[in-house]
Amino acid sequence: METLDQVNIKLLFGALLVLAGIASSLLARRFGAPLLLVFLLLGLLLGVDGPGGIEYSDAGFTYLAGSLALALILFEGGLQTRASQVRGTVMPSVMLATVGVVLTAAFTAIAAHFLLDLSPLRALLLGTVISSTDAAAVFFLIRAGGLHLERRTGSTLEVESGANDPVAVFLTIAITGWLAGKGVTVTEILGQIVWGIVCGTMLGYLGGRLIVWSLNHYDLPSGLHPWLAMAGAVSVFAITGWLGGSGFLAVYLAGIVVANRPVRTRNEVMAVQDAVTWFAQLVMFLLLGLLATPSSLLDVLWPALGVSLFLMFIGRPLAVLLCLLPFGYRPGETGFIAWVGLRGAVGIFLASIPLLVELPNAPLYFNVAFVVVLTSMLIQGWTLTRAAHWFGVAVPRNDPDTRRVQLDLPGQLDYDLLGYRVPSGCKALQTDTWPPKVRLMMAVRDGKVLTAEEAGALQAHDYAYLLAPAGAARRVDWMFSEKPDDQPQESLGKFPLPGNVALGELAQFYGLRIPKHLANHTAAELFDQRFDEIPQIGDRLTLGPAVLIVREIENQHVTQVGLEFVSLGERIISGGRTAGLK
Repeated sequence: METLDQVNIKLLFGALLVLAGIASSLLARRFGAPLLLVFLLLGLLLGVDGPGGIEYSDAGFTYLAGSLALALILFEGGLQTRASQVRGTVMPSVMLATVGVVLTAAFTAIAAHFLLDLSPLRALLLGTVISSTDAAAVFFLIRAGGLHLERRTGSTLEVESGANDPVAVFLTIAITGWLAGKGVTVTEILGQIVWGIVCGTMLGYLGGRLIVWSLNHYDLPSGLHPWLAMAGAVSVFAITGWLGGSGFLAVYLAGIVVANRPVRTRNEVMAVQDAVTWFAQLVMFLLLGLLATPSSLLDVLWPALGVSLFLMFIGRPLAVLLCLLPFGYRPGETGFIAWVGLRGAVGIFLASIPLLVELPNAPLYFNVAFVVVLTSMLIQGWTLTRAAHWFGVAVPRNDPDTRRVQLDLPGQLDYDLLGYRVPSGCKALQTDTWPPKVRLMMAVRDGKVLTAEEAGALQAHDYAYLLAPAGAARRVDWMFSEKPDDQPQESLGKFPLPGNVALGELAQFYGLRIPKHLANHTAAELFDQRFDEIPQIGDRLTLGPAVLIVREIENQHVTQVGLEFVSLGERIISGGRTAGLK
């Protein structure tokens, strides 16, 4: 009976941890704190030096749990990535994920050498451990905070953070082996990195296609498709790692493949994946907090803070500047990408590798990495949203306040069934504004189910069920928004212009100063490139003292814009989203 009681107590403790995580997430949103920091601090409180007093030192289990959690988190990050949004940012992202990691590690090693009195090779190991931008932190904090970035900035960050782990992982393993006396040569290190990227890319693509085929081919009982997808993702991660490739890169690419192919039960897969990703974050950061010993952190606190600040304000920005300089990124874009080099669980996760092989002074790497991650979460994580607005890369969005019912239709992959309540004054009451190929199937009015022919035109307070092309749900949401996007025409600019107006001609006519590379772009092209989603009526772009505002949209493309002039210092904050041309 005592054993059963212990099992029940452990189950209760696990449930309480989950409830504590949920409660802490609510508090974090209220006070603007990054959720990952809250989970990390919760682990510290439960640890050996905290009120919880739990003695935990199993680096092996932490490495295993961290690998599983990171695989699921990266897979979810890939599922959120659309190929159309990353087009044009692949080369800059790859440069940051390879050369950028090496440069960051080298610059940080210089600071570690002087501040911690480490030999050059040991300093390089520490720099490598904390050189990788944490995809988990980037994906989670951007989406959890509801932050929307300009398309090029957001896609560069996501692809870089999802693809930069191979170099950091292989360098960490190689330098650790070198220090442990395993005789690894530089040529072998480079070969491992190249093989890791090639193998990860190939198996990630093939694994993603296999997951898509399995989801579409097998008619599983309800609720099993998301678990099939996750099991497939973990299999891709494990097989790639077993073959010496980068499992992190492979599972991220597998998610991208699944996101950009027609897939059955996509909505069910995404809903479950979101919940599992949240839980994986909670478990991973709790374990890392438990593994840390705050009393031992005090011995290296000040030198570690110096390394962290050097990495944050010098090492990472300098590496980003050198990597992005050939690609024509704006200063605001470069500045924000440099600032959001978030260090998260990956840094502490890599620091556990020297612990596993019992390298001399291995706790030093872990403790310094922990301090770096903690300060990164406190400073960079907490200021992420403010920095996006300050650097001019944030796209404030008035997301539609709608509750959508979305159902996959068995036997085909091209259409979904969408259900909405029809509020008074919404755009859906004007059928001529509906997106192409969206049509009413039935409506519920006054408790009666009506066919499309019986219902006729929709009325306020109906419940409408529509057939819509796969992927059109977000656009349809705006049709049923409580705050419709048809604003008064006087708020959309005093001077209407066609969407294909050339910015160079516009600037010349009105005496505006715009970057030279934008002169051959049209207003519609610029809105499409700058914003992270389909353009919406009311979206704005600043051109010095002038503002371009979306007035009309047809087939998801801007067909008419408005021009408005504002006085110096006046801020554009009314209606829609605003982005600058810095």
